This record gives sequence, structure tokens and C-alpha cells, in this order.
Amino acid sequence: MRIPPRFTLAGGVATALLSSLLLGAPATAAPAPAPATVTASVAATAAVGDICYSDLPSQAYTTLRLIDAGGPFPYRQDGSVFQNREGVLPSHSLGYYHEYTVKTPGSSTRGARRIVTGDSTAEDYYTADHYASFDLIDYDC
Repeated sequence: MRIPPRFTLAGGVATALLSSLLLGAPATAAPAPAPATVTASVAATAAVGDICYSDLPSQAYTTLRLIDAGGPFPYRQDGSVFQNREGVLPSHSLGYYHEYTVKTPGSSTRGARRIVTGDSTAEDYYTADHYASFDLIDYDC
């Protein structure tokens, strides 16, 4: 389930709008509204959804089995520290997350699909778009 980001309006604009809607009064002229803002933590939460284990691509099962077995991994980058530079996943200290390649059939490169693991039990994330968004793997569905 994806959580929509929450937006805030500038104080004066919100008051004029609320007054207009509730009292039927004309909205007073106010300065141009400030752009809507989204805090980093809300944006990160909005980009993390969930996916049922059974809905993963078949190649992800192979990657998860290799992670559980400790390897051997097909790419030298597998198991490296994921730095979460994009800030999409919850913030933790460096070294908390590690990334692993999920093979993409027909791709001559590593492709865009990854499993990123956290230090907590069953904290495995899947991304099909090279870290733009993540889904927490739900092993109970």
C-alpha cells in the first residue's frame, strides 16, 4: 500500500481558503501561494510500498536464496553497502543496507532490478527501477 504524500499550504492562503469555503465569504487577495512542500521523510515513505513474496519475478527468488546461503553471487557488486543516497528508504547509519542484483532476462548488464536488505529480520526491499522506488517484501502473503 502506498501512502500519498501530505502537502501543506502557506498559512495566509489556508486561512483565506478555509474562510471562503466555510463562511461563503470571498477569499481576500493574498500573495501568490508558496509552492506545496513535502518533507523528506514523507516523500521517502510515499516511495516505499509493499509487494507480496509471491508477486516477485522468478529471478528475485534466486537472489533471495543466494542471500540466505551467503552466496556465491553472480556479480562482484552483490553484497556491497547500499548508501541510500536517494533517501527513499528509511534513514539508517551507513552499512545498514546491502544490495544484490536481480537478473533481468535479455539484459547484457546488471539491469535495474535489485534486492536491498536491511539489518532487521525480514527487511528486504525490491526495486525494479534502479532505486527510484522500493517495495518491502511481505513474506506472509
